[in-house]
Amino acid sequence: MHGQVKQSQQSANSKISIPASAKPFKVLTNGKQITIQSKQNLRSLMVWTASGHRFVEEKALTSNSYSFTVPAKEKIFYIMLETAEGKRFTERMGVK
Repeated sequence: MHGQVKQSQQSANSKISIPASAKPFKVLTNGKQITIQSKQNLRSLMVWTASGHRFVEEKALTSNSYSFTVPAKEKIFYIMLETAEGKRFTERMGVK
């Protein structure tokens, strides 16, 4: 009986890792033009620069894609998006 408890503790402590490729969206770039395509509808999207300036904030999206242009002098920025299911994802991006 004591051995059964140990087995159940081992299975409770096992971790499931989700690969990064399991994200429900893709970020496509063409110079400074960025397009986000998702398998699900997007609910909200926020994009800000490494210095903290927010230049995209959409809170009522209903489509599965969104395009924007990065400001001329910025090279690194962060994207936070929320799917229609309520899951949030954050990604760091850079452009040349």
